[in-house]
Amino acid sequence: MTLRAVPAKAGKQLISVGRQGLGLLVSPAPPIFSARSVPLQIIVRDNNIDQALKALKKKMQREGIFREMKLRGAYEKPSEKRARERAEAVRRYRKLQRKRLQREGLLPR
Repeated sequence: MTLRAVPAKAGKQLISVGRQGLGLLVSPAPPIFSARSVPLQIIVRDNNIDQALKALKKKMQREGIFREMKLRGAYEKPSEKRARERAEAVRRYRKLQRKRLQREGLLPR
């Protein structure tokens, strides 16, 4: 049985029982959230919904959906957006430099 993210009305999460067993319908992120055209797909094994939800949450975390939802929850001024994006770029650059120095043995792991 597969657990698939499909559109739900009014952004609600629904649980439905069908011929193939218990399935969970989760409203996917709107197209502006992600460039993915394929919905998230989770395999439910042995009707273990808890494990499937955990896997779904992990995938959504990796995709950055939670972060996008938080950012879009309130208006962000363009100046704040530029400052945030600049700070993110600096963090990414510093992380890459730190990893490079660790690989070269100049920093302890």
